[in-house]
Amino acid sequence: MELGLKGRVAIVTGGSEGIGKAAAASMAREGARVAIVARRKDVLEKAAGEIRKKTGNQDVIAVSCDVRNETEAKAAVQSVAETWGRLDILVNNAGTSSAAKFDSVTDEMLSEDLKIKVYGAFYFSRAALPHMRKARWGRIINITTPGGKAAPGGTLPTSLSRAAGIAMTKAMSKDYAADNVLVNTVCIGLIKSGQHERRYERLKQSEPALTLESFYGNLGKTVPLGRVGEAHEAGDLICFLASEKASYISGTAINVDGGNAPVV
Repeated sequence: MELGLKGRVAIVTGGSEGIGKAAAASMAREGARVAIVARRKDVLEKAAGEIRKKTGNQDVIAVSCDVRNETEAKAAVQSVAETWGRLDILVNNAGTSSAAKFDSVTDEMLSEDLKIKVYGAFYFSRAALPHMRKARWGRIINITTPGGKAAPGGTLPTSLSRAAGIAMTKAMSKDYAADNVLVNTVCIGLIKSGQHERRYERLKQSEPALTLESFYGNLGKTVPLGRVGEAHEAGDLICFLASEKASYISGTAINVDGGNAPVV
């Protein structure tokens, strides 16, 4: 299917690994020009090189930025827009998992989670919107979780910040529909990622016989489809929502979780 992304310009925050990297690769494969954003320049450059090699698209660049800093976010957006003369797509993917019971959440945990997931998305969206509104074409995809719709116990502050991301998505979709800027959120369930692999490495220290395959196999037992999702399964959906083919989809929250969420 031709998605109509050739020549479009995209920014993907948290683009050095996992879902962000998969989304960047999917869009690059469709001919988009993609800037991946994260803090670690060396990791970013390696990821950009891997995407260029994998897709054959040389228009993939690395932009080092701390999404928690509005000045850096504005500079990153401006740099990309100046490099390619436009900005069409923003994927707000930066974030980490932080989960605890309510009375275990410290002010520092709450502040850090909101800064990365909510403020980061807010800063990048605010910087990107003028470019999209001027062109009367734009796509913003916020990455959240099903826990933002129905929070299980022990999932704060992540479920709180993800609920904020879902609410922001719906409000933005109403505010900018007249400018043909479509805003959606993809709610990510259990997907293979760098975060899970780092958790596996920590577990392996006390369980030397544990393999990555068995680690993911055990996690997958909680999912109706019986497995953990692949990063590209989320990345391909993000790519679709960024495309011309998704021209009548806005203000929606789509679960990518193998059927695990208790809500639609």
